[in-house]
Amino acid sequence: MRWPDRPRGSELCPRVCLDDRMSRYTFTHTVSADAERVWAEVADHEGMSAWTPSWAPLPKVTLERDGAPDRNGVGAVRRLVMAPGPPIRERVTAFEPGKRLTYEALSGVPARNYTGDIVLTPVGSGTRIDWTIAFDPAFPGAQLILRTAISTVARVLARRCNR
Repeated sequence: MRWPDRPRGSELCPRVCLDDRMSRYTFTHTVSADAERVWAEVADHEGMSAWTPSWAPLPKVTLERDGAPDRNGVGAVRRLVMAPGPPIRERVTAFEPGKRLTYEALSGVPARNYTGDIVLTPVGSGTRIDWTIAFDPAFPGAQLILRTAISTVARVLARRCNR
């Protein structure tokens, strides 16, 4: 299915398009926690299972390879085990404590060239979380799966940081 009024070229699609072109979504939440507290959640790969939604639990997240100089930093490869489905493997490509974590999917997602970028911006006494994903869908409709998954995970993270 295609939307008849879909923009062409490098323009972004204003709604979920069900074809195989590059997709990009940003999920923004402002939380009451300061950036340091939010960063402690975002950068703790093995602790991710504590803030994933109940409908898509991550019973286990492990580091296959440590990053440098921080264990969770650039070069770290995390393995997210989901039930059902194949494990997702992601490599951290940018790590700026308190500010930004960028990663790329190595395997396990229904997309090619998948990247995620989590940016933290202080706002008053709280923090704005901007979580952007970009990817080429592996098949028509994969956008719905990835958009729903990451928007939900971002919302659960925000809820956790508001406690």
